[in-house]
Amino acid sequence: MTRRPIDRRRFNLGLLAGAGSLATPALRAQPAWPNKPIRMIVPYTPGGFTDVTARLITQKLQERLGQTIVIDNKPGANSIIGVDLIAKAPPDGYTFGVVIAAYAANTSLYPKLPYDPRKDLAAVSLIGISPLLAAVNNDAPFKTARELVDYARRNPGRVSFGSSGNGSAAHLTTELLKAQTGTYMVHIPYRGAAPALTDLMGGQIQLFFDAASGLINPGKAGRVRLIGISSDRRLPAAPDVPTFIEQGFPNFTGSTWAGILAPAGTPREIVRRVADEVARIVRMDDVKGRLDGMGTIPVGGTPEEFDSFIAAETAKWGAVIRNAKVTPE
Repeated sequence: MTRRPIDRRRFNLGLLAGAGSLATPALRAQPAWPNKPIRMIVPYTPGGFTDVTARLITQKLQERLGQTIVIDNKPGANSIIGVDLIAKAPPDGYTFGVVIAAYAANTSLYPKLPYDPRKDLAAVSLIGISPLLAAVNNDAPFKTARELVDYARRNPGRVSFGSSGNGSAAHLTTELLKAQTGTYMVHIPYRGAAPALTDLMGGQIQLFFDAASGLINPGKAGRVRLIGISSDRRLPAAPDVPTFIEQGFPNFTGSTWAGILAPAGTPREIVRRVADEVARIVRMDDVKGRLDGMGTIPVGGTPEEFDSFIAAETAKWGAVIRNAKVTPE
């Protein structure tokens, strides 16, 4: 029996068709994201503004995604340690991180970072903005922001102000106030907001800016006097405290904020999904109520909007850092 020669073109096409029929079910079988727990890195200790905000959002986020989100606190080096872990994590959609204003300031504050903010990290969503409150000691010879500035002008170096550390939002906001008002006040850096507040109440320092969540209760209890909010509007949590703008200091604003980052290269559809969910979450009545109580203005928004916000914050505080010659501790 004579065998017919093989038509190699048809043979090769048949192999390709067979391979395609085998590959298609495999592609379709890939699990949808997320199919395992997600890691949320918080570059600060538990209990502070960043941690509380992260836990509030991730509690709702894991409900909406149907997957566990594990908070991983990695404090140290003004958030650099934790941010570096975010930057170096696999960009597979299973690692995110929550950062605050220090993230933008660090770009100018530190001459060399272990990560490149523009190349190694991707903006996801701005959770909210928390304008800083200004508090003074009850025995201080000034009771309003205007009286503070007038006193500081007449008495250069007589007013000392505390902060939670060199380059912190509290420090840079006060440096901005000094620059805009032509005053000289002495900076006393602390290792955290709690010891600074203690010394403010004790009279060792006269002025302290901090997130509203840290000063509202001491203010209501009469342990310190709240003299102004560095925002363009009053806060629902402290409606009786006027803004600095209302008191004659135009364009004076300063805040901390919280937002979500991902490693660069994380699939855009995953980044956008998380951003969309955060935008929904911050508008939920119970979440908005918690944020309002903390003195935080809910934002949400797109990755592109958050990226632009970070760029603006980096430029703003970079100028303050250079003008005041602020250096790391």
